[in-house]
Amino acid sequence: MAEYDIDLGNLMAFDRSHSFSSPPAREELVKLALEQGTKLVQAVADALFNLPSTEDPDGPIVALPSPTTKLPREKPLPKPKPPTRWEEFARKKGIQKHKKEKLVFDEQTGTWKRRHGYDRVNDDNDVPIIEAKMTDEPGEDPFAKRQKEKKKRVEKQEKNRLHNLKEAVKAGAPLPSHIQLAATRLPITGSEAAPSKIGKDALQDVAGMAATATASGGKFDKKLPGEKPPKHDKKYRKFLPAAEGSGMGALEKQQTDKVLNKLLSKHSHEILNVEKAVTMYKVKEEKKRRNQKGKSSGNSGKLKAGKQSFKKSSKKGGSSKEKSK
Repeated sequence: MAEYDIDLGNLMAFDRSHSFSSPPAREELVKLALEQGTKLVQAVADALFNLPSTEDPDGPIVALPSPTTKLPREKPLPKPKPPTRWEEFARKKGIQKHKKEKLVFDEQTGTWKRRHGYDRVNDDNDVPIIEAKMTDEPGEDPFAKRQKEKKKRVEKQEKNRLHNLKEAVKAGAPLPSHIQLAATRLPITGSEAAPSKIGKDALQDVAGMAATATASGGKFDKKLPGEKPPKHDKKYRKFLPAAEGSGMGALEKQQTDKVLNKLLSKHSHEILNVEKAVTMYKVKEEKKRRNQKGKSSGNSGKLKAGKQSFKKSSKKGGSSKEKSK
């Protein structure tokens, strides 16, 4: 077996002496690459089995040595983030950061709870009674006051976080990826410029889509002030009534006839008698022609009768005139 350079720390092996005198054809190159790759993998496997191993229920386990080949980084080293205002203040005052325990004893419930997060210690929801102070205003709700103070603290913390982000960007540090996506609506690696400002119509369309993205299509959702109803094509699905009524028989008959007509048309080449159908068509056309002829003859008879009556009345009128003379 030829000698190969093997780096078990990276599970890598390569042959320094392998070279091509002239570039071969593609098919030959693929064949040579597969053969050489098989030899290198076999060399790595042999070197692994020569290492001291320990027994395990899943099989022998070996400890890989330290890598000997320095591989380049795919991405550059991240830039150090600038310190926040609190970190600057702690550095000036010499405040040391101490690691706190995650679990704290809660005296109200008598159990150990988390310091932060869900079901944390000193949760406002676990406080049944709040002791009044001399500085409290009469008639003020202490629970609402605590909620208001908490909301102010959260808003202040969010304001400080955004300020720290601005200072970090000014110092040259990149923004987090999710903020870049929200700001540009483009991939981070994209070279396109940021889109123009979103118009009012686009915002209304997006709001309408979000409002109708429910099981009821936004029918039972609370409407915002000034919100317009969602646009649709005015097409609704029609269903038969669930309860029996005056029109149920006709609707069921219509549905049954529709199904039967589909079945008959599908198997018409098997059950249709062509001669009988032609005869029925001829008889139908003949009846239709006779009816039209009878109507036309009846109209002409009415016209003749009308002319005769008109002549009679004119004669009567003439005789009366002569009498009056």
